[in-house]
Amino acid sequence: MKLVLLTAFGVGGATIIGSLIGFAFKKISHKFSDIVLSFAAGVMLAAAVLGLILPSLEYGGKFGLLITIIGIFAGAFALNLIDKLVPHLHKLAGVDGEEHKNSNLSKVLLFVTAIAIHNLPEGIAAGVGFGSGDTSQALIIAGGIALQNIPEGMVIISPMLSAGVSPKKTFICAMITGFVEVAGTMIGYFAVSVASAILPFALAFAGGTMLYVISDEMIPETHAHGSERGATYALLVGFCVMLITDVLLG
Repeated sequence: MKLVLLTAFGVGGATIIGSLIGFAFKKISHKFSDIVLSFAAGVMLAAAVLGLILPSLEYGGKFGLLITIIGIFAGAFALNLIDKLVPHLHKLAGVDGEEHKNSNLSKVLLFVTAIAIHNLPEGIAAGVGFGSGDTSQALIIAGGIALQNIPEGMVIISPMLSAGVSPKKTFICAMITGFVEVAGTMIGYFAVSVASAILPFALAFAGGTMLYVISDEMIPETHAHGSERGATYALLVGFCVMLITDVLLG
């Protein structure tokens, strides 16, 4: 439990670290942001496949393949529904990623709310990983999500400051988005621990949410500013780093 709590705060704290970077470097280049986010996408892709989807097949037994496929699509559909209710990053912040000096406060708050809502299933994915009992895989999953949270925390800062929100309130909002992920991690962990029968489905569901985030949000965002070649290689590097880590820990 202590390790789960520490990891939960680490995953949520990554958003706060990103926000501090956002304060320090208000003009972060698209290329740098895209490379970091693409590397995180590669890490998350490996974590989703190695740490969630393959274990779902293993724990599912006789009906493992069917349960895993249903779980993956259920996770994707769940995030698709959330997207329809509360659009995320590239839909609210704009594909061009500019600072939005003309954005009103309500739109910026919607932007932050969207990030917070999307952080919940990511936190659940980390918690489900620990609920499976495979600590090394769970740490890989959590590490991938944490890496993705750093650039996400970075992009919160500039739009809020440009909309006239004070630095103190901006930082508090960033902290809230991080703590949502902490809550999600604990929900995922306890849900699977209490009802182990749902573990195969829960693993696949979490994997589906991560695949959806990678394909629908992270890749389009990193390919929107002319850095797609570097972003592609950064994704491959991130995937291979996690692949090496998995083999060494295995």
